[in-house]
Amino acid sequence: MSRAKKALLIIFLILLADQVLKIWIKTNLSIGDEIVVFKNWFILHFVENNGMAFGFEFAGEYGKMFLSVFRILAVVAIGWYLFKLTKEKDIPFGFIVCISLIFAGAIGNIIDSLFYGMIFNHSYGQVAALFPEGGGYSSFLHGRVVDMFYFPLIEGRYPEWVPRVGGNPFIFFRPVFNIADSAITVGIFSILLFYRKHFNKHEENQSKENGTEELATESETKP
Repeated sequence: MSRAKKALLIIFLILLADQVLKIWIKTNLSIGDEIVVFKNWFILHFVENNGMAFGFEFAGEYGKMFLSVFRILAVVAIGWYLFKLTKEKDIPFGFIVCISLIFAGAIGNIIDSLFYGMIFNHSYGQVAALFPEGGGYSSFLHGRVVDMFYFPLIEGRYPEWVPRVGGNPFIFFRPVFNIADSAITVGIFSILLFYRKHFNKHEENQSKENGTEELATESETKP
């Protein structure tokens, strides 16, 4: 199997797992419902967000639209870069796997943003239906991302002497996320840990090649 086909298989499997779980959560739970997988540390907790990974958001309708368009452009750029990498034999396959993870995660969340608002009704106080008769809860580009993984590993309270948050409840790890978020995070951290030097070297080589091509073009055009 070629490296390109292996990369496509990784992307397909991540997308399949991500979307199957999201659709199951959406059609079986309402917002705020949860299933305790392992007591006190692993919970499936259904939330939706309008924005970025791990529940971060851009406010307002235009913020959501901007984020959706930005995601589309980012996916196109990452896809183009990944296609180039699979054609270069000197690139370690592990690095291609990392980019494939990031690419799959980006697509996984963008599917929610683009289409979930049209194919699901809302999940507030009810279990959503897929392709409801009355239409979806929103329009194209305005879907909400489904999150479910919640790991409250440590719970307690901030010490009273801590400014502003003293005495307030403390939970680690508080963010709720999904498979797509995990794929992006694993891909980025793996590059930083194992392939940062290679990534920088590859970018330098690309810049040198581009500069050489520009000089060659200039010399050809000179009389």
